[in-house]
Amino acid sequence: MPSRFNPPQDNERVRRWRLILGGDSADQADAGLSEADQAIDNALKVLYGREHDSGGTKVGVGQRGGLGASAPSVARWLGDIRTYFPSSIVRVMQQDALERLNLRQMLLEPEMLRAVEPDVHLVATLIALKSVIPNKTKDTARLVVRRVVEDLERRLASPLRQAVAGSLNRATRNHRPRHNEIDWNRTIRLNLKHYQPDYRTIIPERPVGYGRRRGSLRDIILCIDQSGSMASSVVYASVFGAVLASLPAVSTRLVVFDTSVVDLTEDLDDPVDLLFGTQLGGGTDINRALAYCQSLVRRPDETILVLISDLYEGGDQVEMFKRAASLAASGVSFVALLALSDEGAPGYDHRVAQTFAGLGIPSFACTPDLFPELMAAAISREDINSWAAARDISLTRTPERA
Repeated sequence: MPSRFNPPQDNERVRRWRLILGGDSADQADAGLSEADQAIDNALKVLYGREHDSGGTKVGVGQRGGLGASAPSVARWLGDIRTYFPSSIVRVMQQDALERLNLRQMLLEPEMLRAVEPDVHLVATLIALKSVIPNKTKDTARLVVRRVVEDLERRLASPLRQAVAGSLNRATRNHRPRHNEIDWNRTIRLNLKHYQPDYRTIIPERPVGYGRRRGSLRDIILCIDQSGSMASSVVYASVFGAVLASLPAVSTRLVVFDTSVVDLTEDLDDPVDLLFGTQLGGGTDINRALAYCQSLVRRPDETILVLISDLYEGGDQVEMFKRAASLAASGVSFVALLALSDEGAPGYDHRVAQTFAGLGIPSFACTPDLFPELMAAAISREDINSWAAARDISLTRTPERA
């Protein structure tokens, strides 16, 4: 019978704190660890032991972990954490391992890549390392990237296609529709005055249908900052760009930039090739990127320009503002996404974002799940500020004047 001074819930509390804080082998709390707990503790010790704490905080005092330079040891450790922790935690630990244990070099080994839990951060790391990946690892790296891309497409492609198709159908109207083209809600609203009480029905004298129009209804330009801080956004934007390119009703261009500008539109049929065509890291010249995008605009009123950037301009900021103002004034629907990821509020240049807001260019971070709705709103010419506010998205606003 357990002592009243040492109830089971206290033992569980001690166990959890012991796993969080670590401890010396002589620590009395070790007595409460089962064999499975000790294995978990060893896996945590490798990553969060004192020797590897880059921030100076002594997490797990007395721990002596480490994987050395052995790729097989790393692979075993990656397999262990996948056994002990859920996938969401594994991805966090992998990301921490890249930073704390300097495992980037290890990612050049095919054996290690096979042991990794694929995610967006891993893809970004592989793309950043692409120039040094040895030939023996390239095929494995592409397989890992493709697994992540296919997973993202399964999750995000259908909502984007549905949202964009619905907004395009609403963008034009047909007053001589076939039966399967009738927009019943709009038709009923328009013909309420023709209600027949005797028959308790409406006579639709003016049917309204979804429009049919050949060619693209909208031109979409995705302009992506490929500096290191935007790595996750590059991955998501590349997948979305490929999905948009598969829709015949819109014309999609995808442009990436750092201090130079590269048009990757020709690679939109394969997001993996597209991602390996990017070059993460380097400087940022937004003005040059906007100049190129401006040269692509043929129908300003039908063009949607999405700039995905943290807005830290390394080029000519004055000229950037002039060019952004010119694009917005021409009728282009211009949106600045400070991030396209699930990582929360990004770091960005607040002054540039505020200036953009003053030019009528909405600036905010967007999650991948909301991006389809955003594109549908832009295609339907909704007010993007109102759309964002209705979804509790934090908008950058112009500073209040005294």
